[in-house]
Amino acid sequence: MDLAYVCEWEKWPKSTHCPSVPLACAWSCRNLIAFTTDLRNDDQDLTHLIHILDTEHPWDVHSISSEHSEAITCLEWDQSGSRLLSADANGQIKCWSMADHLANSWESPVGSLVEGDPIVALSWLHNGVKLALHVEKSGASSFGEKFSRVKFSPSLTLFGGKPMEGWIAVTVSGLVTVSLLKPSGQVLTSTESLCRLRGRVALADIAFTGGGNIVVATADGSSASPVQFYKVCVSVVSEKCRIDTEILPSLFMRCTTDLNRKDKFPAITHLKFLARDMSEQVLLCASSQTSSIVECWSLRKEGLPVNNIFQQISPVVGDKQPMILKWRILSATNDLDRVSAVALPKLPISLTNTDLKVASDTQFYPGLGLALAFHDGSVHIVHRLSLQTMAIFYSSTAPRSMDEPAIKRPRTTGPAVHFKAMQLSWTSLALVGIDNHGKVLSTRILAMKASLCKLSPCTVTLVCDYHAKLFLIAISSTLKSLLRPHILNTPDKSPGDRLTEICAKITDVDIDKVMINLKTEEFVLDMNTLQALQQLLQWVGDFVLYLLASLPNQGAPLRPGHSFLRDGTSLGMLRELMVVIRIWGLLKPSCLPVYTATSDTQDSMSLLFRLLTKLWICCRDEGPTSEPDEALVDECCLLPSQLLIPSLDWLPISDGLVSRLQPKQPLRLHFGKAPTLPGSTTTLQMDGLIRATGQPKIDHLRRLHLGAHPTEECKACTRCGCVTMLKSPNKTTAVKQWEQRWIKNCLCGGLWRRMPLSCP
Repeated sequence: MDLAYVCEWEKWPKSTHCPSVPLACAWSCRNLIAFTTDLRNDDQDLTHLIHILDTEHPWDVHSISSEHSEAITCLEWDQSGSRLLSADANGQIKCWSMADHLANSWESPVGSLVEGDPIVALSWLHNGVKLALHVEKSGASSFGEKFSRVKFSPSLTLFGGKPMEGWIAVTVSGLVTVSLLKPSGQVLTSTESLCRLRGRVALADIAFTGGGNIVVATADGSSASPVQFYKVCVSVVSEKCRIDTEILPSLFMRCTTDLNRKDKFPAITHLKFLARDMSEQVLLCASSQTSSIVECWSLRKEGLPVNNIFQQISPVVGDKQPMILKWRILSATNDLDRVSAVALPKLPISLTNTDLKVASDTQFYPGLGLALAFHDGSVHIVHRLSLQTMAIFYSSTAPRSMDEPAIKRPRTTGPAVHFKAMQLSWTSLALVGIDNHGKVLSTRILAMKASLCKLSPCTVTLVCDYHAKLFLIAISSTLKSLLRPHILNTPDKSPGDRLTEICAKITDVDIDKVMINLKTEEFVLDMNTLQALQQLLQWVGDFVLYLLASLPNQGAPLRPGHSFLRDGTSLGMLRELMVVIRIWGLLKPSCLPVYTATSDTQDSMSLLFRLLTKLWICCRDEGPTSEPDEALVDECCLLPSQLLIPSLDWLPISDGLVSRLQPKQPLRLHFGKAPTLPGSTTTLQMDGLIRATGQPKIDHLRRLHLGAHPTEECKACTRCGCVTMLKSPNKTTAVKQWEQRWIKNCLCGGLWRRMPLSCP
């Protein structure tokens, strides 16, 4: 387990900025991390801030003035990772959502309030989606075989079985409050007591059952008191939210029933269900001023023994033994140092005996280990069931020269830096912690692989190839969707399917002969639409020319586009698009790709289609593969003398951290300050991948030139670095259809973030 990077605030005066108490942290399924700090002004008033960052660019933090009147006690992401709940010590709950689907622009349109009652636990209602990862099938090539869908009911459903959105919270006075989000935007809120005899709730957690019920665990903070469990049922009656509660079996911690340690751990400091959809297992931690003990409990059905007298009176009772629910301890640790934070795994791993045995034999740890942070600065990864230590990590962030022996380091005086809040990623491969100085530390446990090809400079060109292939597939599906059958009562196949079938069947190198076999009336579009698509069609034409011109250099060091030269599926897709462009060019010549040719009589489209067809025949799926013949290579060698080869604008190399992480060498970063990280020399030498300062920029999705200093607001992908304009300059329906595909996510699936305007 390695420390990947440390990101801290740069020279914050202690009198002005301070970590919030309590400190809250949450990690979304889209790799966004939210945490809290407090800002003190000259009048000693506190402003409670929420900071949101993505793990690839931790320095690019977005801070929100939460407008909470009291300290923020809970942060909770929804299942989609695009909305965030925040709750404070005054009972106020706010729901934050992305404005314009931007990761650095947030707004809070709705919320709820239980005035004056601090929130101690918060959760979104379950949407009924539960997966299970089967370790025994980890070697399967398809993700569909590794995961299975587990039958699970939503907490509440609308008409037709659609899950109803909302959240549930538990207050310090023993109230449970539920807020439901109706499709109209209205919020239905209801509050109910967990039981008739209300008491103080210092700790609480929320889990869900497969039948759609909710289980709430509460403790008053004293280990001498029982840990109470309640079943909560939510329903909507006459357009009002209704809450029904029921008491479940409770438990006393084992350490309090042991006479030798009865008073050694007076306080319960942590109470967590092992998973939000696993209400049968709970993790408890009791602590003193210097030490802690952790116990894992499980709820089981057990038979209730019946006295012989009752069996004689009623034989039916003797035949069928009554069952009761009872908490049984699974495991417990020995005495530990004082625990400061707990992080539970989110990976939904299957816990069957077969999967656990395979995980043990293959040393598959993700999803099986939970993290315990201690006041001495160490972090232990322990097994979620047996609580046996699997790994130990020390989070010391003091700088040290590489050649200085560790034994010579002077011991620091004063309290050690330790985690106050921790979260494991949704794959349970990375850990983030917020320390008592407000720093963010990210730790790699097994691997941190957000993008495999970015990890090595030898495969950086494949990143460009994969993005180009995604772009090609998106263009192909969009352009084919514009084709309409000439007669409404058409056969089963759409015009796009017939185009694919005919182009695969006819291997003629003459583009006009291929066109003869198509019904050209299906390709008729509005002239304005064709003109608006010109930039996308230009990219297709330039890409074909670039690939063919690079064919003679396929034995040279790898360069972008190399993998396309032997990809029959992609070449066939390009061939289909060339036919479509040719037909549209007959309708409106100005939509054709523009080439700079040395001869005025040169038919560039026919030339490129002929060479592309020959290359496609060599590697198509239907026939035997073969190497391109010398005649084809010679013709491609002559292309630069016939046409001007365009310099394609590949994606900029991502400035994220995943390709810069080094084992045993953690990076030191500062919030709000982009780092100057050394790049790979191999990467820097590759043609076309590095953009010089002041060089004109391009909209990677619309293929529009933006200039060296764009005046329009742009957004960039947090994962691949793709840049596009925030507002659409087009009004054509077809182009809007293209742009709608990328409103929520980038082509690669990454989140968007607003870019600051560049100044000349």
